[in-house]
Amino acid sequence: MPASLVSGLSLDRLTRISPYFNEHYVQPGKLSGFAALVARHGEIVWADAQGLMDIERNRPMQRDNLFRIYSMTKPVTSIAMMQLYEQGKFLLNDPVHKYIPSWRNLRVYKSGRYPDFETEPATTTMTIRDLMTHTSGLTYGFTERTEVDAAYRQLKLDGSSILTLDKLVERLAELPLEFSPGTAWNYSVSTDVLGYLVQQLSGQSLADYFDEHIFRPLAMTDTGFQVRPDQQDRFAACYLRQPGDTLKLQDDPERSKYLKHPRFLSGGGGLVSTIDDYHRFAQALCQGGAFQGQRIIGRKTLEFMRRNHLPDNQDLPALSIGGFTETPYQGSGFGLGFSVKTDVAKSQTIGSEGEFGWGGLASTSFFVDPQEDLVVIFMTQLIPSSSYPLRQELRALVYGALV
Repeated sequence: MPASLVSGLSLDRLTRISPYFNEHYVQPGKLSGFAALVARHGEIVWADAQGLMDIERNRPMQRDNLFRIYSMTKPVTSIAMMQLYEQGKFLLNDPVHKYIPSWRNLRVYKSGRYPDFETEPATTTMTIRDLMTHTSGLTYGFTERTEVDAAYRQLKLDGSSILTLDKLVERLAELPLEFSPGTAWNYSVSTDVLGYLVQQLSGQSLADYFDEHIFRPLAMTDTGFQVRPDQQDRFAACYLRQPGDTLKLQDDPERSKYLKHPRFLSGGGGLVSTIDDYHRFAQALCQGGAFQGQRIIGRKTLEFMRRNHLPDNQDLPALSIGGFTETPYQGSGFGLGFSVKTDVAKSQTIGSEGEFGWGGLASTSFFVDPQEDLVVIFMTQLIPSSSYPLRQELRALVYGALV
């Protein structure tokens, strides 16, 4: 094999990634910096870090920097939940009210404003699968689309210093759903509710459960809900995109809430991680549930999770209400915890059918292509994730390197 070829990937072509993102994003000041990693056949073929982790202090980005991964927490929570499924702790078609009795008589929004909502009974019962596929009827406050999500904002249900998982579940019982469960797709706090269920079913806090059953087995020593004192000098700053494609500091790494252990353990978006740590998790998913001899999920369970679980095998545009940019909608369905590519041509982005992954609010992303035995991780810290087509451009560069 030529020296420039590793695991069927051209290194000459992979090394285009850094100059491309440097020229188009880092140098013009659209991104502070980034770290990225490409692995194939279980081997890390290429990894790099460019730009700055902290513009204000002029600190260079390093491969081992810690990033707020936001919604890339969701696949971790989903794996945790399915570990408990494998132990017979629940069934996917179980009604959620079996575990949260106050959710027995959930209603659907008709009209009005919080707290004076007019509602009607839901025509279906919310199941655990509805939570795992975002077809639950719940929403997010930051979507700013409806009177229901306005109530989420008013009650600070997307996370606040006083919120806990118990309080979230209690408050949600009092609010109407956007639609009857199973009838539409809407990105939501569903995975935070799954985090609550992981605690109820396991008898452990979400942080302790993750540590014992996922992070320690995979030697993910840099991933958690808090940036420890020994990690603080590696914690990247987070930025907000401003008009004119400039950056404004959104979260100072030396004053961040992540420096303290949170009261609200967000299974939907609370973790920090590194490209190498998250690679260990994604590589386990690529290898049928195990990494370096440590199995975190059964092979058949994982196969089941990465099928499209949307009704009648529909893709996201067919079922989605409102706009959302974490993943290209066309040609993508949703499995139990991540998006799943169902039609490559329809998606208008290069890839393989059966590929799965997800991204986070601060423009981080990952995907696993089982067909090509390929894992790609990209980390930066820019809100919102819809600012630039980073994921599509990265795919073109990575897949162009396959020989």
